[in-house]
Amino acid sequence: MDRPCVKIYDHDDDSGWCRGCGMTKPERKAWKRVPGYRAAILAALPARIEAMAQQGHAVGEAARRRK
Repeated sequence: MDRPCVKIYDHDDDSGWCRGCGMTKPERKAWKRVPGYRAAILAALPARIEAMAQQGHAVGEAARRRK
């Protein structure tokens, strides 16, 4: 499975979540090394993206256009 990263790599300073995909830096590293953790990572991402969007952050592809 490909990781959910959309190659934006812009992390929110407060949460540590990537504005593109929602993953933290440690989760990005774990994605490749610990395949059993992937389902838990994927389950958390939609809520993170939604939370950042509700706070007014550009997220997903919109975060790429923000730069």
